[in-house]
Amino acid sequence: MNQDFYNALKDVLTEDKVLADEPMKNHTTFRVGGAADYYTVPESKEEVRDIIRLCRQWDVPFYIIGNGSNLLVSDKGYRGVMIQIYRDMSEITVEGHTVRAQAGALLSSIAARALSAGLTGFEFAAGIPGTLGGACVMNAGAYGGEMKDVLRYVTVLTEDGAFLTLHRDELELGYRTSVIARKGYIALEAEIELKEGSKDEIKARMDELKEKRVTKQPLEYPSAGSTFKRPEGYFAGKLIEDAGLRGFRVGGAQVSEKHCGFVINRGSATAADIMALITEVADRVERQTGVRMEPEVKRLGEF
Repeated sequence: MNQDFYNALKDVLTEDKVLADEPMKNHTTFRVGGAADYYTVPESKEEVRDIIRLCRQWDVPFYIIGNGSNLLVSDKGYRGVMIQIYRDMSEITVEGHTVRAQAGALLSSIAARALSAGLTGFEFAAGIPGTLGGACVMNAGAYGGEMKDVLRYVTVLTEDGAFLTLHRDELELGYRTSVIARKGYIALEAEIELKEGSKDEIKARMDELKEKRVTKQPLEYPSAGSTFKRPEGYFAGKLIEDAGLRGFRVGGAQVSEKHCGFVINRGSATAADIMALITEVADRVERQTGVRMEPEVKRLGEF
């Protein structure tokens, strides 16, 4: 650890918001991952900007995470600064048909606020295990809905260190992508436009989607959600199942028997186990079908 850099981080944040050698298994939904050299928890967009400015001045790598729901961190950890935009940047406000939220707000929390305000259009996101920032970057979607259907504006931090507000027409939202991802911007807050609806109908739809998730997805095990992107013209889970890989294991990692599109941590998995399983599944499916599946899970560190 570079003590001078560590002290400089603590000048930007309060001391309890900067940790050294922090195990990332504590901050990812896979519950695996070695230690990050530095782990920071900013409380404002200005603190995010100042941490990144400091990293660039000292030539130290950095990585942004939300609640760690789409991330596989190496067992060897991460040589740099993890910046977690999560609970300390999760404010949500509702005004009329508009919901404004910071990037660290959970999609489930935003959906709950929309429900209480009688606003419809965000039900699809109620069960997605991620934050608003990540959802904007990857245009998260489920059950026929996508962020592009409801986003109005997203405020980002550019690579030049400037705050920029982008209208939905400027976001270039596509399947699991956006201009935010392509240009390396960092999502900080967003404005969502919804419609007035019946609270009973909104809750019924959310309950229906929750039931689908509980019965069809392995929510009882640590995972990163859907492991592979949907190949054009196919469903990843069906390709995996047809390749005879339901329940296939490498160490403590397993293709879920409940839903083959999920790789789960049975409790003792390492990041290496999970990576080896993902690679083997992709290889076997390709040999059998000619279709190469691309992981949706982001990998960070040395594998």
